[in-house]
Amino acid sequence: MTENLKWIAAGVGVVGLFAALFIYFSPRSPVKPTMPPVAVAPPPAGEDVIKHPIAATPGEEAAPPLEASDQPLFDALAGLAGKAPVEQFLIPQDLVRHFVVTVDNLPTEKVAERVRPMKAVPGRFATGGTEDAPTLDAANYARYEPLVKTLVATDTDKLVAIYKRYYPLFQQVYEGLGHPPQYFNDRMVEVIDHLLSTPEVKGPIALVQPGVQYQYADPKLEALSAGQKALIRMGGANAAVVKEKLRTLRVALVAQKP
Repeated sequence: MTENLKWIAAGVGVVGLFAALFIYFSPRSPVKPTMPPVAVAPPPAGEDVIKHPIAATPGEEAAPPLEASDQPLFDALAGLAGKAPVEQFLIPQDLVRHFVVTVDNLPTEKVAERVRPMKAVPGRFATGGTEDAPTLDAANYARYEPLVKTLVATDTDKLVAIYKRYYPLFQQVYEGLGHPPQYFNDRMVEVIDHLLSTPEVKGPIALVQPGVQYQYADPKLEALSAGQKALIRMGGANAAVVKEKLRTLRVALVAQKP
């Protein structure tokens, strides 16, 4: 359990803030967001590789080119959630690329800090219990409350409208990662489902410190993905709010028609 997990939890809360603002987790992994696309074998005959298509809104202005998208996307999110919270949470460079790579890696063990789209939550990691039997201090949960409040106040329909407008850019970056499935919204829904499957853990949550960093004492918790660990780390009440927003977002994302 590292300090880098501070921004992962705020990250759960793109998929919660773009997935209902954006996601920001961390431990490091050799993610290469600029990897060129590679050839992918065609799907078996009759298999529909796109499960949840995203349709463009008729008459809507096209998204800007990827290299010129940071400021327009930042402004769109600021218009939705408010300039102050967006400035507080978002890292305004490479928003599309970092969002896609982070979402894609949330179900894995680690998410590279260098590709995070959001800033770390403030404050230091706190432990309770005793030196021989440390626990996750409930004081940590309050650090995520500003992000969760912003998430709750974000209009899901308007968020999805921004997502749809910029979807061609998300798809462009996702294809550049060079691995199947090749449709980003399908991956988005898959990641949301993964986060929703995060177990609910009653406190106190026991920790161990085999080295410099803390880990969950329960091997089953420690074996969870970066995204699931982040939901647990932000506390049951905050996690429940994020999950409810994710359910609402999922319904909106799978309801799109080609």
